[in-house]
Amino acid sequence: MYLDVSDEEIKKAKVPHDIFLINLIGNHILTFVATLGLATSWAWPMLIVPIASFILLGYIIKKGIDSRKNESWYVMCHWQIAIKRSVFFIKMILAISVVALIGLYGYTNLGWMKEAVFALIGGVCILPIMVTTLVLILMESDALHQAAEGKLPDNMIDLYPNPDAKIIDKDIEPVTEKK
Repeated sequence: MYLDVSDEEIKKAKVPHDIFLINLIGNHILTFVATLGLATSWAWPMLIVPIASFILLGYIIKKGIDSRKNESWYVMCHWQIAIKRSVFFIKMILAISVVALIGLYGYTNLGWMKEAVFALIGGVCILPIMVTTLVLILMESDALHQAAEGKLPDNMIDLYPNPDAKIIDKDIEPVTEKK
C-alpha cells in the first residue's frame, strides 16, 4: 500500500535497507572475495566477513527495536522489515557455522578426508549462503525501492496497524473525459 509520507520519513525509512545491502554486497560479496585471495596462505582475514556481518546485523536489530519508541510509524515498519531479515540471516550464518565446525571436527578428530570436508563445507555451507545472500539482495533492493516510493507491504500494515496512516490508492488511474 502506498502511504502519504514526508520526504524526511522516506529518507529515514531507506536507512535500514541501505545498511543491510551494505552488509550483503560490500561485506559478504566484495570483502569475502578480497579475503578469499589470502585464504590459501593465511585464512584469518576471512573472519572479517562474519564479524563485520554480526556487527551490522546487531546494529540493525538494536536500532530497529529503538525505532519502536523513537521513530514515526512508517520508518519503524521499515526497520521491522530489516530486523526480520537480519534475524533470518543470523540464523542462517549460525547454522552454516555449525556444519563447518562439524566438518572441522570430522577432519581433525574422526579422520575424514580433506576432500569430503571441502565437499561438505562447499555444498552445505557456501552454496546456501550464496543463494540466501542473492535472494536477500533482491528482497532488500525491492524494500529500498518501496521505502523510496512511500510503500509498505500489506503484512506490515496488518502487523503494526496505524489508524492515522493516510493511504493513497495509486492503482486506480484517474478517469479522463473523452472529447
